[in-house]
Amino acid sequence: MSIHFDLTDLRLFVYIAEENSLTRGAERSHMSLSAASTRIKNLEDSVGAKLLVRASQGVSLTPPGQALLHHARLVLQQLEYLRSELQEYAQGTKGHVRVFANTTAITEFLPAILSAFLASHPDVSVDLRERLSHDIVRAVSEGKTDIGIVAGNVRTEGLEVLPYHEDRLVLVTAMNHPLARIERIDFEKTLEFDHVGLHESSAIHAFVKHAAGALDKHVKTRIQAGNFEAVCRMVEANAGIGVLPETSARRHAKTMAIHIVQLTDEWALRKLHICMRSRQLLPPFARELVDLLVADAAG
Repeated sequence: MSIHFDLTDLRLFVYIAEENSLTRGAERSHMSLSAASTRIKNLEDSVGAKLLVRASQGVSLTPPGQALLHHARLVLQQLEYLRSELQEYAQGTKGHVRVFANTTAITEFLPAILSAFLASHPDVSVDLRERLSHDIVRAVSEGKTDIGIVAGNVRTEGLEVLPYHEDRLVLVTAMNHPLARIERIDFEKTLEFDHVGLHESSAIHAFVKHAAGALDKHVKTRIQAGNFEAVCRMVEANAGIGVLPETSARRHAKTMAIHIVQLTDEWALRKLHICMRSRQLLPPFARELVDLLVADAAG
């Protein structure tokens, strides 16, 4: 049996799977629901297997559908790489690099690197998004992002991984807080006090919550702030204590009345890594960004 795949069908199928909806998948493909349904039916007939299970709550993938989704993403990503490779020969065509990173990398390390990269690549844009480390690994594996920067012990089997920076988490307190009299503390002991946390979608919020859960305890979050500076402002005002990267805490301690306490837990020192499916398969300009990241880590 000969199976022929249409790129429009593959994109449509990926959209439907990502949206868990035939209707929303059709909308993303800019086609009518009836046209999308016909295309999926013809695709299933061509494959000789049912790909979707339709229900009132949406659609789910059958095992053959899961296999098709995996390979469709790879095919579409390789086509994007091909387009990016050829763009250097087409004057005026813009390249695009997708980067997913954790909170610390985005706040502390990437601004200077990306500024230099964009200045030297005026025809290239960067899509930078904050994600949790395990979500970043999955996105890289599935071809949803080109480059990922992750922290801590996450499984990266099947990916090309390079060392980046180290990220130490510390506790910050107001100068008149009871913990301001000490220099080191176990994270567990901080849970007796009110905390100032980052927003719930941040990687560090999830990390701190997980660390407390591992102790069968919870963080008493008194207030949540949008970024590291805002956390430090709230801590300075004695609204609570906060857990932040040491680089950020020391920078803000120069202008704010806050005290830094070292966390004794092993997990407080986290190693950051750059990950990608294949450095060689990245477009030239994306490889150059990886080179800049590696040089930054070495410097």
